[in-house]
Amino acid sequence: MDAIKRYFRSPAAIVGLLLLLVVIGMAISAGWFYPRDPLSLAGRPLIWPFSNPRFLLGTDNSGRDIAAQIFHGARIALLIGGAATVIAVVIGVLIGAFAGYFGGIVDTVLMRITEAFQILPNFVLLLVLVAVFGSTLTTVTIAVGIVSWPAPARLTRAEFLSLRNREFVQAGRTLGMKDLQLILGEILPNALPPVIVYASVVMAVAILLESALAFLRLSDPNVASWGNLIGLGRDVLRVQWYVAAIPGIAILLTVLAVSLVGQGLNDALNPRLKGR
Repeated sequence: MDAIKRYFRSPAAIVGLLLLLVVIGMAISAGWFYPRDPLSLAGRPLIWPFSNPRFLLGTDNSGRDIAAQIFHGARIALLIGGAATVIAVVIGVLIGAFAGYFGGIVDTVLMRITEAFQILPNFVLLLVLVAVFGSTLTTVTIAVGIVSWPAPARLTRAEFLSLRNREFVQAGRTLGMKDLQLILGEILPNALPPVIVYASVVMAVAILLESALAFLRLSDPNVASWGNLIGLGRDVLRVQWYVAAIPGIAILLTVLAVSLVGQGLNDALNPRLKGR
């Protein structure tokens, strides 16, 4: 309850939560408001927003309803962002936990693997993975998760290094608890709060990475994603700028919402801020 109270003390965190709830609401209600395929032709191409009551946000180059793509695109953004974050955090926590707990040669090997993934920029590595394994929605999601795990791994390792010699861990060893029991049952619950907070950063970056891929037409073209719509709007950017601007604003607000929620979680869960 104290953590919830600390969260709602921050106006920015409340705004972020409200924005995120709006995006989630769009994703949930997309099938109700727009039951048809959002990529099906709906009207005349390039109708400006608010000029036709049937198409509040206008139509794109092919005559598809932009509002329908925005609502259904919220599903794709949350799906890719959420699933990629889970993949990245699970991989990162496992590698970071074992590296930080055991140290020595285990730490050295796992950190060299982590550094190998960090040699190339995330987006370049993502392009390589998509080029090799394809650009389906599943492949893109897994690829985004794979390129995003090193930062959670380093954060988890740092937490384990600071916790592995604490009194409660020593007491567990004295009681005969095995290494896996200490890692999962004693240290990990205490190391998770900063990782959970950082997961919001991973999710925001995951949404941006997928949008960048879609903009370059390297993501799945058969789904109504915001990045695909921005890429389509690039061809008419000088005259019908709204085609790219509307999904761009959707991405901006979603990433902002996730970031503000993450900051609010940091204020709520960070023990150093409890007294403020």
